[in-house]
Amino acid sequence: MGVGGQNGGRVDALDSDVHSRYHNVLTPTKRVITVAPMPPEKSAYALARYSRSPDSIRDSIEWVRTHDSQKFLESFYFQYGHASIADLGHSVLCFEGISELAATEIEEESLWDGQAKSSRYQDFSRSGFITPPELSGDHAERFRWAGERLLKAYGEVNQLAFACLCEQLPRPDDMKPDTYRRNIAARAFDVARYLLFWAVPTNVGQVTSIRTLEKQIRRLKASEYAELRELGEEMARACAAEPDCRWDRNSAAEPLAPTLARHADPDQHAVRSREDLRLWAEQNLPATAGGAPERVDLVRPTNIPADIVATLLYPVTDRPFRELYGLACEWSSGRRAEVMDLALGSRTRRDEILAGFRGGLYVYDFVIDVGAYRDLHRHRRCQKFRQAYSGNLGHDVPKLVTDARATEIYQSAMDAAFETMRALPPPGAHYLLPFGARSRFLFKMDFAEAEYISQLRSGVKGHFSYREIAWEMKCKMEQVEPELARLIRATPPWIEDPLRR
Repeated sequence: MGVGGQNGGRVDALDSDVHSRYHNVLTPTKRVITVAPMPPEKSAYALARYSRSPDSIRDSIEWVRTHDSQKFLESFYFQYGHASIADLGHSVLCFEGISELAATEIEEESLWDGQAKSSRYQDFSRSGFITPPELSGDHAERFRWAGERLLKAYGEVNQLAFACLCEQLPRPDDMKPDTYRRNIAARAFDVARYLLFWAVPTNVGQVTSIRTLEKQIRRLKASEYAELRELGEEMARACAAEPDCRWDRNSAAEPLAPTLARHADPDQHAVRSREDLRLWAEQNLPATAGGAPERVDLVRPTNIPADIVATLLYPVTDRPFRELYGLACEWSSGRRAEVMDLALGSRTRRDEILAGFRGGLYVYDFVIDVGAYRDLHRHRRCQKFRQAYSGNLGHDVPKLVTDARATEIYQSAMDAAFETMRALPPPGAHYLLPFGARSRFLFKMDFAEAEYISQLRSGVKGHFSYREIAWEMKCKMEQVEPELARLIRATPPWIEDPLRR
């Protein structure tokens, strides 16, 4: 039978007329309509109305010009809980002169886009550093002394590493001198960055929905770090004020997100849950098994309640995930329920379920340097958790430090930093943690993300630290899922191209 059915390929005249009128009614003259950037709350209101009416986007925008977006958001977002509305308005915020620790915490959102200052292409030897608000008097003086030693060693190690690389890797005839110098400098910074520390200042630019921005502000306002609590307050004030920078200097400026600013209260549920779980762990967990930690461990949980309980307890202990998961598997369902109920006991209507209840098929437990974590934590399609920064897991020493005869300079500055850290009160002491220090981090993901991280981060252009970690992720997957691991096209760390960026 042809496309015309019983008419043998011919379309009846009446049917043709109906088809024509039907087509003309539903198809506008232009199907793709561009919309210039708008204030985030206005954008959210316009698109929310657009989805709830037969009007065109042009009509919806005109409607919003004469109606109160704040009143709309008060009703539908904050009172009725239509949270997806706030995903329709996006904002650009930049943070300048904040610590690397604050930058890493700011970026800890799953729905986040942004960039931070690179430690590979900029010299931090004269950047100075931030003394955390928690430290004053003698504590602040000791902090500054150790910080200055780290930055001085950073500059010296950078120069020695650069000279050593020039000897090891002569410039190819077909490479321009400026290109050669930039590539060698980047590799030298890769080594020197181990002496940078969380207090070093940086800049961050981000683009988020106002829904994510609200969550971010609430989380930062409840942070254990005074710098982040202050930033959360400053972000809320900035949302209620006119933008500092405008593309069109002659246009009228409206506040970024004034309604959000009024409702972004501290996330007390996260604080309370963490403290409740910490106390429970102290009172109920048996003595740890101990032993040398693996740099990369991979667990594929089969007991989901035990996986959730182990994940909830991981950030409030210093134990490996495998140990916590093993304990939780042995407990009764009632004991596991006790932990989960405790974690959710302070939850209100506005609070999302804790990230510990989220996850993936595979759990990677890392004991890695914080510089590598700083790079890897930017991957969004996974759930990430960290244990408290302590400095108790030692630090890494790059091979080039030894090759460049910089071991004494490097080790002396590291020892001074760790010794001073132990003498200072937390959380201010955490700011002195060098990028070369090891800490424990948990990443939960599906296979697609494991494949992506392993392939991308093992490439020859990457930092040697996370290249090795990405390769070990593939190797661990080969042990757990050999049928899938064969699909991962990771680059072994012994394949190098140091003059390529």
